[in-house]
Amino acid sequence: MLIVREENADRLTLGHLAVRAGVSKPVVYDHFGTRSGLLIELYKWIDTERVNAFRDAMTTAVRSVEETAQVLASAYIQCAADNTDEFHAVGAALAGSNEKAAVFQELLDNCVQMFVAVLEPHATCSGEALEQCCTGLVGAGEALAGALVRGRYSEDEVIEAFASLIRGLLQDAE
Repeated sequence: MLIVREENADRLTLGHLAVRAGVSKPVVYDHFGTRSGLLIELYKWIDTERVNAFRDAMTTAVRSVEETAQVLASAYIQCAADNTDEFHAVGAALAGSNEKAAVFQELLDNCVQMFVAVLEPHATCSGEALEQCCTGLVGAGEALAGALVRGRYSEDEVIEAFASLIRGLLQDAE
């Protein structure tokens, strides 16, 4: 990740990683196989770290439905619309990769599970029904973040729209 942060994603090659890590090229090639393999592993690692940190923060404190909806909406939209961090740099470097679509779906599935964990204490539905609703929320969040990035709506408008959708799911919980 330091290579991406300090030099940019274009410099993240297997050879350059070997030099920076102080290991031989075969070690890096044996572990990652290809540059795409390296980028995919880094992409997944960054996403997992972000999702785990957010889920832990959201599930350790007792929050009202309103506060949960607002915090979840704000954090998700700000993260999804942020094109400045290493996650997006690595994602851009993977553009055109056949593996990226499968990895992106895996990351969305992880995000759905994070939504389930955060919303479960407030939800009247459980199990498969909650997971289906959270799948819809993540899709809506992606669409709203895209609209924000394209300048169609302001950040406040997008966050409020997303929070409203989340509250709608939880409306009978209190």
